[in-house]
Amino acid sequence: MIRSFVFNQSQGRLISQDIAPDLLKIVLQDEGVQFWVDVGECTDEEAKEVLDGIFQFHPLAIEDCLAPSDRAKVEEYEGYVFLVIHAVTYNNGEFKRSELDIFIGKNFLVTYHREPLPCIHSTIERVLKNAPAVARAPDRLTYTILDFLLEGYAPALEEMSQEIAELEKTMLTSRSEDILAGVMQLKGEVQRLRSVAWPQRETIARLAHGEFKVVRAHMVPYYRDLLDQLVKISSQAENARDSLTNVLQIHLNIQQMQVNHVIKVLTVMATLCMPALVITSYYGMNVYHWPDLENHFGWLWVVAITGLSTAMLAWLLKRRGWW
Repeated sequence: MIRSFVFNQSQGRLISQDIAPDLLKIVLQDEGVQFWVDVGECTDEEAKEVLDGIFQFHPLAIEDCLAPSDRAKVEEYEGYVFLVIHAVTYNNGEFKRSELDIFIGKNFLVTYHREPLPCIHSTIERVLKNAPAVARAPDRLTYTILDFLLEGYAPALEEMSQEIAELEKTMLTSRSEDILAGVMQLKGEVQRLRSVAWPQRETIARLAHGEFKVVRAHMVPYYRDLLDQLVKISSQAENARDSLTNVLQIHLNIQQMQVNHVIKVLTVMATLCMPALVITSYYGMNVYHWPDLENHFGWLWVVAITGLSTAMLAWLLKRRGWW
């Protein structure tokens, strides 16, 4: 789907929308207007018709759009800046990244994405509701899109934090393989989030430092705010990683305590069996001088001595606090 919005240059008032692609070439020549073209959920051929046929963007930038990239980046071409950024969602314990490509020019903004993005949908709603507030210039509209995109990180981080909290609650009752599998799976997702957030910090930082002329001076503080949001997201990812490391360490300690308890029980049982082992081994020898050995009640001596020795040994272990 290809959507377009034409705004008044001075006030950002919405003049027209969803105009025919052929008319976009004419609008490009009009210096009194600015526009936003959103190319999303369409075939590569349809995207090329807009990106190459109408705007004639650099082939490398178009190639980056059509071939998804795992890292955010920003590059400057003649007359525009090309930006690759990623949105994230968190479903069923897995982070999913969605790429958004942005071309920022002096009087135009072009966005490209392969699947529906909430940040684009929210920006369109804001434009239709109050265009002058967000569409006075392409850099202002870009800020609005990026702001909505980063706001989408919050639900994903909150859901992941809830999973970590539930993992901590069930740590004492679940089987070890279940806990370990959950911790390792979440650690992998946290690492994936960090691999998304860190490159975006570098990308947004270049915009926030006023490196590109398409971002006007009075908009630089707004992009600094985006950078602050990314720093916060990165910090939350680091905290989540530390929490998972602590959960794993505590779980391993609990497992070691359980192993130690089992070893202690087995040691006590083996110790209590020693009197019976020693005495029965002695009686297994051909010894005849033991009292009543030839008597039918000789086995009572064995039972009595074994029971008394075992009881004394159990009392000693209990007194020492070893049992």
